[in-house]
Amino acid sequence: MTLESAPESSLPTDVTALPETTVTAGSEWWRSAVIYQIYPRSFADSDGDGIGDLTGITSRLPALKTLGIDAIWLSPFFTSPQKDAGYDVADYCDVDPLFGTLDDFDRLEQEAHRLGLRVIVDLVPNHTSSAHQWFIDALADGPGSETRARYIFRDGLGANGELPPNNWQSVFGGAAWTRTTNPDGTPGQWFLHLFDSSQPDLDWTNPWIREQFRDILRFWLRRGVDGFRVDVAHGMVKVEGLPDFNPPAYDPNSIGNSMSQPVDVPYWAQPGVHEIYRDWHKVLEEFEGDRVLCAEAWVEPLTMLANWVRPDEMQQAFNFSYLETPWSGSRLRAIIDESIEAFSGVGAPSTWVLSNHDVIRHATRLALNPPPPQGEGIGPRSEIAIDEELGLRRARAASLLMLALPGSAYVYQGEELGLPEVIEMPDSARQDPTYFRHHGEKYGRDGARVPIPWEAGAPSYGFGPTAASWLPQPSDWDRYARDVQAGTPGSTLELYTLALRERATHGLGLGTHVWLQGYGEDVVAFTNGTVTVIANTGTVPVELPVGDIIVSSEPLSEAALPADATVWLTTRA
Repeated sequence: MTLESAPESSLPTDVTALPETTVTAGSEWWRSAVIYQIYPRSFADSDGDGIGDLTGITSRLPALKTLGIDAIWLSPFFTSPQKDAGYDVADYCDVDPLFGTLDDFDRLEQEAHRLGLRVIVDLVPNHTSSAHQWFIDALADGPGSETRARYIFRDGLGANGELPPNNWQSVFGGAAWTRTTNPDGTPGQWFLHLFDSSQPDLDWTNPWIREQFRDILRFWLRRGVDGFRVDVAHGMVKVEGLPDFNPPAYDPNSIGNSMSQPVDVPYWAQPGVHEIYRDWHKVLEEFEGDRVLCAEAWVEPLTMLANWVRPDEMQQAFNFSYLETPWSGSRLRAIIDESIEAFSGVGAPSTWVLSNHDVIRHATRLALNPPPPQGEGIGPRSEIAIDEELGLRRARAASLLMLALPGSAYVYQGEELGLPEVIEMPDSARQDPTYFRHHGEKYGRDGARVPIPWEAGAPSYGFGPTAASWLPQPSDWDRYARDVQAGTPGSTLELYTLALRERATHGLGLGTHVWLQGYGEDVVAFTNGTVTVIANTGTVPVELPVGDIIVSSEPLSEAALPADATVWLTTRA
């Protein structure tokens, strides 16, 4: 369904809105919200085909309400060939039949709002699918056409145009250019794709593209969504002329493997992206309610990332610098200071995050020293020792620390169950384009995307009504199932549930962080309002002040905090 063909009747007439409350500057919901990322194909399957869907998500929303989150973010569910799990969009204004229909989405949104949960959808503006009608028309109409100007096509270099227009490399591996074939069978122009060849980059210098995305935003805002997570929000604008990129120690096999680089890159974080987000900010202001734009922008330093969340641009930007910080007291204190200073300097909250669908789950990652670079993944042939018990212990402590910090926080589905990265997965089951573009030398992100367990002993652990699962689930996941953990003292699910309740009770999201003095290098200790937070990243137990324990990631004894543990308490005068 294109924007041009979408009938008025496709818009819901009875969208359930959240109760409106008086909002003053500085108290908007997104400043302190805990937002739960749902990866649709791996969350809940209603029809037994092994792939999660919108109806399945709707059926499980009460469980998320019980958990205590404030909003959900849905990774892409739009029409797509699924070459990159939906991040290759063929129609921005319709639901892929794999996941359901627009009516299914409306029912999901209405149920979420009835439960008091906001709904954020994923927008992918850097590129489309090669199956999008825009790109099909661009190929058919040829060089010089208006349709081809929607994308970044260029003539090749060399005597016969046989070489790519420049040396840019894909984030997924290999060249960032693919050559087309003309209708007569002769080689044609090249098109740019910073990701897979099935994901051609749009040309954001084209006013037509900008107007289309304004309409796409309005389409979903009219349906009642509360905001957008913006994929590759530091992309879209490229340096004029598309110059070669020659960083120090140039390596053509790794140049594009990271979403960020330590030097100026001609296709990341260009100043022109800010004009786009100022424009989108105005579109959101056309609608009642408090809507949000959240940037997936792999940008450093944080003082530069803060430019994405200036008052007239986006509201949130994922703090990936925090995500990538190792389990070290001194490193954590430094990044927390840097984060709060950078974001508060532009009047924005820090948006804390530890896991998502693109990175190794932190219940595994925090036990690795060092972990593989972002996007590479780990698998059976990785020469890495995995201490699963240590990883979970640190993950629980790290999550409790993150949820005590002022600002917003994101939780990735399954982390509240303590799920580790899935390592033992047959090569034949893998689907991440990173794996294929690197010819199996890098595992990619499938290990973080395995469907989550709901019920021990059930087919697919209750993910769906059958044993089908689009990625294979480990044989020992009964112990992580939600029904096993619910109501079990000390379980990771109960830890998250208690922490989220106490975070809301004590207003930690809108609180003020003040460091406590007198602790060693391995300790992160601060107050947030009336709550004292102490995290021990070292090996020696830490003496605790006299007070009442609110929540602890590990059992406490003799008034001491053990290694790799975090505690919240209220101190006594």
